[in-house]
Amino acid sequence: MAHQEPQAPQALQESTGARTAPTVGFDLDMTLIDSRPGIRAVYVALTAETGVPIDADLAVSRLGPPLEHEIAEWFPAERVDEMVARYRALYPAYAIETSLPLPGARDAIQAVRDAGGRTLVVTAKNEPHARRHLDHLGIEPDEVIGGLWAEGKATALRAHGAGVYVGDHLGDVRGAEAAGALSVAVATGPYTPEELRAGGADVVLTDLTDFRAWWAGHLDGGVAGNGA
Repeated sequence: MAHQEPQAPQALQESTGARTAPTVGFDLDMTLIDSRPGIRAVYVALTAETGVPIDADLAVSRLGPPLEHEIAEWFPAERVDEMVARYRALYPAYAIETSLPLPGARDAIQAVRDAGGRTLVVTAKNEPHARRHLDHLGIEPDEVIGGLWAEGKATALRAHGAGVYVGDHLGDVRGAEAAGALSVAVATGPYTPEELRAGGADVVLTDLTDFRAWWAGHLDGGVAGNGA
């Protein structure tokens, strides 16, 4: 079960008279989509090209931070920019068609829309590739903002008035906190429900199949839905 959430942030409070349409932000990798097979294939291809051994399985086990962080684990500092550019050049051929939506992803977006709200994807992934993934899978948020990580995501969340941010990583929890948004964590990434709670998540769900029920309760007055 999701643990008890605190009072919703001001951005989601009802104003006198009518409620303003709620806005919810979502992370991308391991929140809305499982991009691990494609990203793994890109790292394998990069190894084949460069001769530098990259542990692709290890790399995809720690998705979340910016690409530069992972590339720096395998290449010297003076080659990081070059290898980031090459990774991104390889990415469309290997990673788009092999990435799948995670359970409940489309319905979570639709649940917000059904309530008259807006959705945005805020991700550390570069924006063009994020848009390619979403277009390929037919997931249609109102806005897509790429290239932001952890507390940096707060810039976009505040700019769009997001009162909730949904993600799988502790960096997402920190981003929500920095934006004054409610942090909803899904245990589909590298952290257990217990680690997400300990890291400060306000609500923890098993995955996005639990989101609609939680969201309905939240809009009705903060009643926690099913979750981890």
